[in-house]
Amino acid sequence: MNPPRRWLLVAASVAALVAASPAIAQPYPSRPITMIVPASAGGPTDAIARVLSERMTANLGGTVLVDNVAGAGGSIGVGKVARATPDGYTLGIGQWSHYVLNGATYALQYDLLADFAPISMIVTGPLLLVSRKDLPASDLKSLIAWLKANPDKATAGTGGVGSPPHISGIFFQKMTGTQFQFVPYRGTAPAMRDLLAGQIDIMLDQASNVLPQLRAGAIKAFAVTPEVPTVDEAGLPGLYVSVWHGVWAPKGTPADVIARLNGAVVKALGEAGTREKLAALGQEIPPVEQLTPQALGAFQKAEIEKWWPIVKAAGIKAE
Repeated sequence: MNPPRRWLLVAASVAALVAASPAIAQPYPSRPITMIVPASAGGPTDAIARVLSERMTANLGGTVLVDNVAGAGGSIGVGKVARATPDGYTLGIGQWSHYVLNGATYALQYDLLADFAPISMIVTGPLLLVSRKDLPASDLKSLIAWLKANPDKATAGTGGVGSPPHISGIFFQKMTGTQFQFVPYRGTAPAMRDLLAGQIDIMLDQASNVLPQLRAGAIKAFAVTPEVPTVDEAGLPGLYVSVWHGVWAPKGTPADVIARLNGAVVKALGEAGTREKLAALGQEIPPVEQLTPQALGAFQKAEIEKWWPIVKAAGIKAE
């Protein structure tokens, strides 16, 4: 005799629940996590991501893979994070320009605050003001005097329109009343090569790119690093610019997953080996109270409120 139809429906429902229950019960993470770097391999953000992903893999008990998605000043990679499923398996790591400046220079298809869930600040890296070795200035005061005596004649290398060296250079001009020409490159590595060759005069760049050349005596430095006078000591208080990095997830990622990821990041940043590797890249780890999701969200918002008016007043638009 055939079983009643309602029995068949009940049996099918039970079978579906049984089939689904292992997926529901699986602990996080149960498969690899992808960390999107919105920049090419080999750069500062990529280097920081690889240090962090290695230790997060150990701390989470699940693999964290780095995926480089470069292009359009990082907006392509950040956009990929914004559109990802909010399940904790796609993260975005990025810096000041990716999650702040791009909103003022690009027509983005996502909202830098509303479409992301902050996880943690990671590091901050000051920008160094450097010049070709034979530039006729010995300190920041004499550099500013030289720039004022040669308006629009000096050249400053940047990593492209809207990049941190470009925006910080505009900020420097505004604070000092100087004028010089910006020379955009496809990244700061070729700009540094021209600085070493004496083809350009100055640069504002991340410590990780500058310190090897500075230590070799191949360029001059004028401010913003423990190895040279701070900007306050050098006579320009208020020139506070740093390229900071953080980690985000797509909006809607469960709170318990965000907490788990934050714990893995904070633990990684507290490990001596991680701190040594990041210090070698010229990076500083913020105090632990600045490593919460709430702290990153508040800081990112404050940075947008600070920098967007400066960028927009300068009329900068990405090409």
